[in-house]
Amino acid sequence: MTANNPLLQAFDLPSYAAIRPEHVEPAVDSILAESRAAMSRLLEQQSGTPSWDGLVLVLDELGARLGQAWSPVSHLNAVCNSSELRAAYEACLPKLSEYWTEIGQNQPLFQAYQALAESPAAAGFDVAQKTILEHALRDFRLSGIDLPAEQQKRYGEIQMKLSELASKFSNQLLDATQAWTKHVTDEAALDGLTDSAKAQMKQAAEAKNLDGWLISLEFPSYFAVMTYANDRALREEVYAAYCTRASDQGPNAGKHDNGPVMLEILALRQELAKLLGFDNYAELSLASKMAETTEQVLHFLRDLGTRGKPFAEQDLRELQAFAAEQGCNDLQSWDVGYYSEKLREQRYSISQEILRAYFPIDKVLSGLFAIVEKLYGIQIEELSGFDTWHPDVRLFEIKENGAHVGRFFFDLYARANKRGGAWMDGARDKRRDAAGKLISPVANLVCNFTPAVGGKPALLTHDEVTTLFHEFGHGLHHLLTRVEHAGASGINGVAWDAVELPSQFMENWCWEPEGLALISGHYESGEPLPQDLLDKMLAAKNF
Repeated sequence: MTANNPLLQAFDLPSYAAIRPEHVEPAVDSILAESRAAMSRLLEQQSGTPSWDGLVLVLDELGARLGQAWSPVSHLNAVCNSSELRAAYEACLPKLSEYWTEIGQNQPLFQAYQALAESPAAAGFDVAQKTILEHALRDFRLSGIDLPAEQQKRYGEIQMKLSELASKFSNQLLDATQAWTKHVTDEAALDGLTDSAKAQMKQAAEAKNLDGWLISLEFPSYFAVMTYANDRALREEVYAAYCTRASDQGPNAGKHDNGPVMLEILALRQELAKLLGFDNYAELSLASKMAETTEQVLHFLRDLGTRGKPFAEQDLRELQAFAAEQGCNDLQSWDVGYYSEKLREQRYSISQEILRAYFPIDKVLSGLFAIVEKLYGIQIEELSGFDTWHPDVRLFEIKENGAHVGRFFFDLYARANKRGGAWMDGARDKRRDAAGKLISPVANLVCNFTPAVGGKPALLTHDEVTTLFHEFGHGLHHLLTRVEHAGASGINGVAWDAVELPSQFMENWCWEPEGLALISGHYESGEPLPQDLLDKMLAAKNF
């Protein structure tokens, strides 16, 4: 089985097209068995004060071996979900949870880390190494290393159940999103929608051998209806279906209901926190984050709400007054996007749809790359001839002064069986292995933009452009790291609030005049945004 299992072979990039659901569990079982045996040998060989290479680097190698197999499986489960892959993925979750709990509660391993951290050699470690040791000792304690055996066992049971519930939550949300569609045969019902939105809906209908148009809850379809549909009843219907997904409300009430799942997650998190000596799960969460206390977080949020609420209320009053002028005297949630777009058009003579023509995907990517090349002194080139999970996926390489730095995949468009939203995940960490070889990082950047229709290039809204820049900021954080220790390279060892900083920096570039000029250009003329349109965008920025 090993010889035919792509997850057990050495590879540079995963052979996505060759990975089958039946490969997953045997690969994970094999690697976990090897890792446990290697861990036993490692601890048996420890004598005296451990060394960095003899302890941390060995564990990095074991983690990388497991990650090399599990990372593509986890990724495929998110972007190419199927019942068979889902079953294989979920079969492995309790095994992985049990393994990581064993690591976190391994007393000899904890003592080895503690000895290394207190050794004379540790004084000469660099900042990344010291941080890794500090976080490792913290994480041992957060894994229940100091608990009695019975409480350690309960800790493991809770973590195993939480991993299963998290997967169940994601699965039910995906299933609920795909469970609702509206088949439209009268084009008049789509009055107000753009030609591109209707073309996408027609293509969705044709994919299911239907005539007419098919509205779905995938975000491009939902956004088009909420922003442009003149039929208020249609907007309300789609809004209700979207906002009640996976709940006990709405058109599919009780189907794929995540309410009980959330309640069970909350109860288990509270029990876990109490087990570890915290008053609540928020305190446990902050143990590995920048904020020091829950009071500090709540003060920040309340202060933010106090400062922002008057402006939000003013915006709402303006929108309600505008909607009333248009004959809508009872503005509802399903009206906000529609009338906001109308007000933006009236006040600034600008709309998301007008801007699409200036943001064809290739022009946006070339502008994005031009900006980061200028900011960071790097070069980005597209690669071909790679194994992929979908024909739309693209692969790029980053170089610095001609030398390889890392690679990243772009999976940009919405489709069936793909989790909604936008995210970046590290497919491989930058690190130096036991032989001294530098392993370069790889990242997956995933969005759910409106796909190309009818052979024309995909055209992005400016909101989609800012999303792309935001996620690419996360990617740069992972790919441009100078740290060569796996535990602190890229996004590793950093709480998500700190990880957000580079993404927000990149996103802000989308509103800089220079940034807008670089990323825009009409797909026919190749000309950048006209100055008057640029001025209108900047004026409408805070609306």
